[in-house]
Amino acid sequence: MLKIPTLAALGAITLLTTPLPAAAQEMARKLPMPSISEQLTIPRYDIAVLNSAMSYLEQGEGEVVLFLHGNPSAAYLWRNVMPFVSENHRAIAVDLIGMGRSGKPDIAYSFADHARYLEAFVEAMGLERFTLVGHDWGAALAWDFARRHPDKVLRLAFMEGVLPPAFPQPSYEAMGEEMGGMFRAMRDPEQGRQMIMENNMFIEQILPMMIDRPLGDAARTEYGLPYRQAEDRLPTWTWPREVPIGGEPAAMVTLMNHIRSFMGETKMPVLLAYAEPGVLVPPAAVPFYTGLVENLETAYVGRGLHFIQEDQPVAIGRAIADWLRRN
Repeated sequence: MLKIPTLAALGAITLLTTPLPAAAQEMARKLPMPSISEQLTIPRYDIAVLNSAMSYLEQGEGEVVLFLHGNPSAAYLWRNVMPFVSENHRAIAVDLIGMGRSGKPDIAYSFADHARYLEAFVEAMGLERFTLVGHDWGAALAWDFARRHPDKVLRLAFMEGVLPPAFPQPSYEAMGEEMGGMFRAMRDPEQGRQMIMENNMFIEQILPMMIDRPLGDAARTEYGLPYRQAEDRLPTWTWPREVPIGGEPAAMVTLMNHIRSFMGETKMPVLLAYAEPGVLVPPAAVPFYTGLVENLETAYVGRGLHFIQEDQPVAIGRAIADWLRRN
């Protein structure tokens, strides 16, 4: 089990400065701040899936690479990563059901629901054999899909995943006072509803705090658009209630155990991209994966928190493209 950094620690990280030698300080003053575009230029499409519709971004031709986001983001998260992949592949990033621009059917938005709609999306798109790239809950969905459909998944890349060793957590106390207390409150029927459904906590607080740069107006607007109404925020509240803590939900504990077992059995090429300090996959977690997954490569992409696609999109895009080229 990996201890998750507390919110206080994560806040402190963004304020830390490391003293540099005089020459390095002079060099740093001459370097421009990284420019990360918040404009979406990749074409968007929609497709009928089950009793609803799912929205996706698509660019390029060739073998398919399917990108999966997590909570509370959307396909938009991958906008600056996809162009590196689409030079030689057909890059597709889907909005999970109830999220992004996808439809909002009357379902619970459990992990099982998302997995069911993902399978239906793959079938509707006619995708036969492809590579999966996942982040946050999208990484769990990717590993679960690959476990159940090894004939379809050629390779898998992931980053900052809701996965072992960070989960399952044995108790709220094991997560630390602040993080454990936050999850306990989010899972409470009354407190959780107030925090997430009414106050839109994931969009207004957690998302911008978990990015190691100021998030601009364009990105804030795009991420917030699907959740303008309180009733639209159910997916963002269901996800934290799916996190396996203290043995509950039992189905999610079982899922994480199945994923861990599959990680130790699979022979497919796997790429782990990670940042410093990270959140769910800090550098300290990398040896867990290198010791478990046989055909694993790792790519350190630089400084970043949880939504590292907003911190280091160029490094991530180049790492995935190079990995695809060599595998």
